Parts: sequence; C-alpha cells; structure tokens
Amino acid sequence: MIEVTGLTKHYGSHIAVRDLNFSLEGYGSYGLLGPNGAGKSTTMNIITGCIAATEGNVKIFGYDIYEDACDAKRQIGYLPEQPPLYDDMTPSEYLRFVGMAKGLRGAQLHEQIGTVGEVTGITEVRDRLLKNLSKGYRQRVGIAQALLGDPKLIILDEPTVGLDPRQIIEIRELIRSLGRDHMVILSSHNLSEVQAVCGHIMIISEGRLVASDTAENLEKLLTGSTSLKLTARASREEAAEVLQGAGFVAETEESRDGNGKIQITVQTSGDIDEAAEKLFFAFAEKRLPILSINQVTASLEDVFLELTDGHDPDDADSVPVGPENTHEKGDENGLDIHP
Repeated sequence: MIEVTGLTKHYGSHIAVRDLNFSLEGYGSYGLLGPNGAGKSTTMNIITGCIAATEGNVKIFGYDIYEDACDAKRQIGYLPEQPPLYDDMTPSEYLRFVGMAKGLRGAQLHEQIGTVGEVTGITEVRDRLLKNLSKGYRQRVGIAQALLGDPKLIILDEPTVGLDPRQIIEIRELIRSLGRDHMVILSSHNLSEVQAVCGHIMIISEGRLVASDTAENLEKLLTGSTSLKLTARASREEAAEVLQGAGFVAETEESRDGNGKIQITVQTSGDIDEAAEKLFFAFAEKRLPILSINQVTASLEDVFLELTDGHDPDDADSVPVGPENTHEKGDENGLDIHP
C-alpha cells in the first residue's frame, strides 16, 4: 500500500506540489496524469526518496520514506524520464552493476539478471554497448534495472517519450504485464497512454490532485456529462416551448441549410432512456417530428481538459536534484536543514 499525506514541495517561491493526498492498494497499473509542469516528476522524485518534501509524509508498504528509507526504497523500482544508463556498458554489465548496488550477489544476482532480461525482452542485445542500442531497447534496459531486487512498486516516469509507434505499443504491453505482479505507477502527460495502460487514473494540476478514479467513472465526473443530442423539424420558438413544458433545459441551434430543422442538446441527470422517451412524446404531442436522437457522453479528454483548465504549461516542475533539495526534513540528529 502507498500512502501519500499532505505532500508539499517548495522551490523558493514556487510551489510544485500542494498538499497532495492519495493512497493506493493492490497490484495493478495506476496512472498519474497531468499537463507538463503539473508536479508529476516532483511527486515521483519525492515518493522514491530522490528529493525531500517541504511538508508531508510518504509510506511505502508501511515504511516511511524518510524514517525507514532503506526498507522503503527496497520496495521501489524507479525509471526516471531520462534512464540512468552508462553508455560504455553492455546491458549485462549495467544490470550487474545495478543489482550489486541493490545488494544482490552470486546466484541470486545472476538469476535476477536473466529473469528481468527475459521479462523486458533485452536478452538478444545483452552483450551490445548501450550507446549502440535503439531508444526502445534503452527504455527496456531502464525498466529491467527497475525490476532488479523484485520490488513491489514500479514507478515509471514518461516511459515512452521519444519512442516510435511500434516501440510505444511494445512498452505499453510490457507495462500492462508488469501490473499483474506489481503495483505500477505510470506518470505521463499523454492521456491516451494512461487510458490504454492504467485501470485507475489520478489527475494532477498545478501540484494538486483534482480527480482519482477509474477512467469509466471519471468520464461520468462532469456535471451534465451525459446528454442527448437530437434533430427535430421545428422552429426555435416551438422547440423552446416543448422543452420548457417537459422540464428540460437545452441548447438549440437552427440548421444552416434553411430546411426547418433544429439541433438540440439536452443535459440529463437521471435515466437517459427515460429522458429520451419523455422528449419523444413531448415533441410528438405537438406534432413536431424528431428526426434523430443520440446519447452523447463526455470523454476522458473532456474531463482532463476541464479539470486542468488554466494550467500554465511553462510553470515547469522539473528541478534538478542536488544537495540543496535532499535534507529539508531534517537530519538524523533532529536538526532542521534548509537550502
């Protein structure tokens, strides 16, 4: 289980993350979605312990990321947006180096390198220099190093940036497969990617969590997100009279071809079939034919745009990790250390 409570991060006068709260439980793929500069990378860096929060707490399967840092980080595999690869190493050499840094030795190290190589599909390129590999294979190596140590939580920050369409499909399929045996958090500004991979989506805007639910439920989130769009042969005045009598509030637009048709969009809050039936009989009573009627449901894109409206894409959250950003919570002796 992942628990994030009251997470806030200041960079001088800029607030990258604002009182962020969420909890995740169970294996599967979770999406952290937001426009560029929304605070996603800062949040990921805090959760993984790469930088400290100004305020708030993070617990990774019961371990506090600050007070129980070693135990907490053993639960995490992390792929930052820029994979931390050493170009003059082969994948085998690099994975051995990372595995040893994670405390793996001997047969256990050898076995895990083989396992993550097979899972990520890099076995055939394991003896080639990393600098000679394609972007797609480099991303796979990055994911492979995140899997070493058998962590429960895998965090992937923009894992398909710069990949071609075929590579994107392959990486997405890999991420979906990882969700069967791990908790995977995928950070992205790409709505279609998160929707394709993740069962649960968190939307972040200007450092705040503005929505958290399944894609299906988020599409029902907007007020009046379900509506009926109909075409009737009537004047604007006639349609307005019928709609008012039936108790509907609607937008109307006369057809531009001058054939006496009118387009009507009716917002509904109750049963959509009952609303359609009520409209049909209301227009029929006035002998005004409805030529077509269709249900219109807000898409996840509509939800995303409404919830992140007004976000400033130039208000970037990517701040280099350095000594000044690593000890805001205080050292082991209880001293408050500020940049």
